[in-house]
Amino acid sequence: MSDDFLPRAAVPTAARPAPSWAKKTPPKSKARPTGKITARRFAAPRDPHEHARKIAENVLGAWYQSFGGSSIEVPLGTVAGLSLVRNLPGLADWVLNLAPEQLPQLFKEIYLGHWLNRPDLINRAVRLHDWAWNPEPDKQQLRAVHAVTRAAINTGLMDLTGHEDVWRRSEADVLSPLLTGLRHKSDKKWRGEYHTPACITDLMANMTVDKDAQPGMSFHEPAVGSGTMFRSIAARLRDLGLDPHDFRWYGNDIDSLSAGCAAVNAIIWDLGPRCLIGCADSLAPDDDYAKTRAEALEAFEERDRHLGAAHTLVAVRRAFDLVDELMPSKEAVA
Repeated sequence: MSDDFLPRAAVPTAARPAPSWAKKTPPKSKARPTGKITARRFAAPRDPHEHARKIAENVLGAWYQSFGGSSIEVPLGTVAGLSLVRNLPGLADWVLNLAPEQLPQLFKEIYLGHWLNRPDLINRAVRLHDWAWNPEPDKQQLRAVHAVTRAAINTGLMDLTGHEDVWRRSEADVLSPLLTGLRHKSDKKWRGEYHTPACITDLMANMTVDKDAQPGMSFHEPAVGSGTMFRSIAARLRDLGLDPHDFRWYGNDIDSLSAGCAAVNAIIWDLGPRCLIGCADSLAPDDDYAKTRAEALEAFEERDRHLGAAHTLVAVRRAFDLVDELMPSKEAVA
């Protein structure tokens, strides 16, 4: 039989030389080493407001590149939760080394820790942390939260909002540019949601708050947004040697996400125990924030009930432990 009728694989062929690309060494892997991850040193802008916008820009990129979805309260609540943490040595590195499935527990503990002191404000921000309580979280969403956490920390979020000095962590509003960036253009249009720039609120605060400001005065903001106006007023009061705790703050917004951001910022900026943030229509009749006052009172009563039940449970467990210690040994007598 002629070789022309044999299959191609059966036809004897001469050995071919190896191609040129096979002689080259393979490129080095770009995979991240499996060792401990440390926070990157980010060259933050000198202007704190520019720094806040840079954080928002990087967080937006991390969220959408990770296909986080349309639930904008998740990345917003992630940044808000990290903003509530004081920047202790080594904390940023510890958070960066957490796995995606460990992050919900972290954020639950952060919000619960502040709930003990200000249950009214944490309840107002429920949309920002409700996702962390999902018993069956979406894995893709958790990966996006993980990417947002890394982007925020590596852009210097905790350096801006985690300082022990309240004046330092009140230099900028981080949540305002992030919320604005997450909103769709058409969504902002029909809501009429346009946040006042910090330069304007600082100018208004310097013009309206002078040395004649007396403790006990009230500041009302019917369209509080994320609370940028309150930040400027608090900074002005501190510049005058006054304590924002001695004043009353009443903020209201019809949008629950904006009101939640204002509630978190009230904690970050330490506006004090007399700060109330409501979520309602400011044009509707309301007797001096009566609804907001009632909701805040209910939140504190609920906290006291839960703490009372927790103390009772701890006391019962201690009593059982004491009984176990006092009971004689159950070993058989020889």
